[in-house]
Amino acid sequence: MQKEKLAALASERSTPCVSISMGTHRTHPANAQDVIGLKKLVNEAKERVITEFGKRPVSELLDKLENIEKEVDVNYNLESLHVFLSNETQEIIRSPWPVQHNSVQVAESFAVKPLIKLFNRSEEYMILLLSQSGVKLFVALNDGIVQEVKNEDFPFGQNPHYLTNTEKMSDGKQVDNMVREYLNSVDKALQSVHRENGMYCVVVCTEDNYSRLMQVTDKASTYYGHVSINYNDTANHTIAAQAWALIKTRQQERRSEAIQEMQEAVSQGKVLTDLSEIYKAAKEGRGDLLITHQDYSQAVKMTGEFSFELADETTAPDVTDDIVSNIAWEIILKKGRAIFTEQAELDALGKIALKVRY
Repeated sequence: MQKEKLAALASERSTPCVSISMGTHRTHPANAQDVIGLKKLVNEAKERVITEFGKRPVSELLDKLENIEKEVDVNYNLESLHVFLSNETQEIIRSPWPVQHNSVQVAESFAVKPLIKLFNRSEEYMILLLSQSGVKLFVALNDGIVQEVKNEDFPFGQNPHYLTNTEKMSDGKQVDNMVREYLNSVDKALQSVHRENGMYCVVVCTEDNYSRLMQVTDKASTYYGHVSINYNDTANHTIAAQAWALIKTRQQERRSEAIQEMQEAVSQGKVLTDLSEIYKAAKEGRGDLLITHQDYSQAVKMTGEFSFELADETTAPDVTDDIVSNIAWEIILKKGRAIFTEQAELDALGKIALKVRY
């Protein structure tokens, strides 16, 4: 998820903005349900828009709603689909992250919470493949390889002493030294790429060779870790799936660390749990870390610049469908972090908590 696209959608104000979110299916025949599900949500959106605004002022938006089903090819669906429509805008975004409930929101701004989750949990990183045939470096996004890095260093050719059985060699120590020298060259080349793109790396190799790499690396923190290589299957989709499984584990660990950071901040008096106080702090730029239960949303009716009344009916006039989405974007916009999670450690803090900078 590109931050620029998220920023554009989050900052748009129009009367109205329609946000549709729904769970989808990756494969046939299950994705046939997605056609029916989208049609139902689009019809709900049309009814709400016409009821609240009439037909003439939003004729362009209604035309887009009428045609949006033709724009969605269900054969490319992932775990969820998010549609953003206004008189000026039409965006269709697929996400590998599921949604708990299908929803339609009609407001003066888009409900970007699913995109913030996508933004936070999408990861661009490198995969270093140490195989019998040499060394290759790839750029990956989530569970897919985007491209192979090819420059004056990569790919590396096969090292005649590399990945051999040192126990069968006459001088195992000498071979081991040569392997380390080879891996040191690989590391220096990778560190050079890392300095250019800022991406971190998952290594696909044996545990023994990863241990050697860690011993010779100039900067161990460049590496997320390693996954075991299967010499019978080093296809791009296989190593990407292996690496992504490791990345998701690391992401969960980071979410747990964020919750621990929030819990420690409670004793320092730096945590807010009241929704109106959180909103005010977010608007003022005091938000450092927002943690929200991923299913939590709250409709409100604004009564002032920093004040609002909770609303039960999202379709009522002048109601913002989900203030949580607005808060999360304010936090990110002002250089803070916004995390959505369902981890049980959050329960003691409630559905939403904000660690403030001061």
